Order: sequence, then C-alpha cells, then structure tokens
Amino acid sequence: MERLVRSCYKKKSGYVFARKAEEIAREYGIDRIARLASNENPEPVSPAVREAAEKALLTVNRYPDERVNILMNALRSHYGDYHFVTGVGMDGVIETIIRTLVEPREKVVISAPTFSFYALAAMGQGAEIVTVPREADFSVNVKSLIKAAKEAKITVMCSPNNPTGNATSPETVTEILEGIDGVLFLDNAYVEFSDYDYLPLMKKHENLILGRTFSKVHSLAGLRIGYAFTPRWLPPWYNRAGTPFAVNSVSAAAAAASLSDTTHAERYIAQVKRWRKRFESEVKFPVLPSDANFVMVDVAPHTSDEVVESLARKGVVVRSCRSFLGLDDHYIRVSVGDDWENERFLQEINSL
Repeated sequence: MERLVRSCYKKKSGYVFARKAEEIAREYGIDRIARLASNENPEPVSPAVREAAEKALLTVNRYPDERVNILMNALRSHYGDYHFVTGVGMDGVIETIIRTLVEPREKVVISAPTFSFYALAAMGQGAEIVTVPREADFSVNVKSLIKAAKEAKITVMCSPNNPTGNATSPETVTEILEGIDGVLFLDNAYVEFSDYDYLPLMKKHENLILGRTFSKVHSLAGLRIGYAFTPRWLPPWYNRAGTPFAVNSVSAAAAAASLSDTTHAERYIAQVKRWRKRFESEVKFPVLPSDANFVMVDVAPHTSDEVVESLARKGVVVRSCRSFLGLDDHYIRVSVGDDWENERFLQEINSL
C-alpha cells in the first residue's frame, strides 16, 4: 500500500530533529543534560500563565473558541489595531498561509539557508520551490531574490535568520516588498532578541505578513502556538482554508496571559544578549554575529556532526546545521540556555 504515498515524500526527507536530551542521557549515563539545540527559553512560565492554562484545562471537554477571541483580544491590547491570524506554532501559520494562497505548481521563493519547514510546507501544497542563496556573509541577495520572485505568490525570508542568526534591516525588507509582485512572509520568530522593528511596515505594505511565535521569548514551545500580523484582506481567506479548532483552549489562554508578563520576557532577552557576547568572545571557534537567541559557530576543520556527537558525550546537546540547504558541513547552532548550560558548553567546546 506504500505505492499510495505521494512521490514528493519518497524523494525528500522530512524535518530533521535534534537528538533528544533523554536519549543522550540514557546512552551516556549522564544525569544533567545542557539542552542547547532547539532555541527554547529555559525558564518555566510565570505563575500567572500557569494559572490561566490550568483554568482553561477545566473546559477542554468542549471545543475551543474557533475565533480564538481570548488571544486575539490580548494581541490587539498588546500591539494595537492590527490584523492577526493564529496557528499551531509558526509552522501551522506558514502551512495555512501557503494553503490559502498557492495553487499546485505555482512558485514559492525562499531565501536560503534557512528554516527547512518553509520548503516542506510548500512541497506539501505541490508548489514549485525556488531557493535563492544568500551572500557569503549570509545577508540577503536582494537583486537575485526580487528577480526570482517575479510571478511568485509567496516569497519567504526569516529575520533574524535561522540558523545563521543575522537580521535584515527594515530598509532592505522595504526594497524587497516594493520589488516583488506577491506576498512576503517575513518570519520574525526571533525578533524580540534583535533591535529591529518591522511593525511600521505593516501600515505601508499590503503584501507583508509578519510571523511570530510564543515558543521562544514566552516559554510556550510545548503548547505550540504561533500568530502573524497580516494585511486586512487575508484573515477571512486564511480562516476558510485553516483547520477547524486548530488552536486549543489551553494554548490560547496561556499565550494571552504571557503577553502581559513583560518581566519574564525582558529577563530572558537580557540573558540572551549577555551570553551572545560571551559566546562571541570566549568560544575558540568563529562565532557569527547574531540577533537571535542562538549563535552559529563555524567548527572547521571538524564537521558539524563530529562536534555534535563529541558534545553529546559530554552532556551538551547542540544542533548540527548539516540539514540546512546551502550550508557547508562545519556549522553548529547553539541556543542560549541557563547559565550552567552555557558555562558547560563553553567548557566543552573549548576542550575540542
């Protein structure tokens, strides 16, 4: 019966996950693992967020609000009069936007190397995927991107970019928006850790979507909830294409409460900025400048997989960048975690 599986999934691998901390702990007999592979916030949620989630848990015998009003109201209260859509993580938002706009064999353009799920979501819709390589310093090749994006329904960029960490200026984003015919989906999953603000562009451009997530600064990775700022015209069509009741009651309540917890967010942002500087100055390998809650490290002459395995044996989990299209096999990505995790990483990476 496997003949029934679509050929695109037979030819292409799925999303490549980092190794689980629990697996490494069992394999090497290590009690305490430094989890620095998945760009998570190591700090648990605040009591207010936990209380909101527990209260919502009492209602899960009923379907959630299909309009997700508790979160929509919180987003408007926090950011102002914008238009929003929500989804099961940033991945769910990306998938639904592509489903809403892209017909089979229509073009989706991606600035690479970057997060692999963009291409997986486009492939699932039967789109033609065009990747545009970034420059040698991983900045966006604006002219090539605009040229490739002619007649494309969606162009996808990530800023700050995963896994390279660098951000693209609003001025450059404006140049791209004015040069393309379709929509620009700008993934802002890590924007809270940068100094750039792209929201003013929403008032000027009807072809911009800004994707956001609660998985990073808000400590809600396990609840899988994302959202996006969209043009006025998009939400009715997005909701028509979306999976019914996609965002569950507990996730929506927790996310809404987390928007008011500014102290929690500010504390982790400060932690990230402090440790990015330390990584850049103290790691013996070249560390690329980053505007995200992670850094990318060039571990040549070692390969990325060699270093990932060596660190795992010492109880430090980092991400190999081998699976990112367009990256040479000598980069690793390292999240900013708790102080003890970061110190362990510094000790072990410098012992290689």
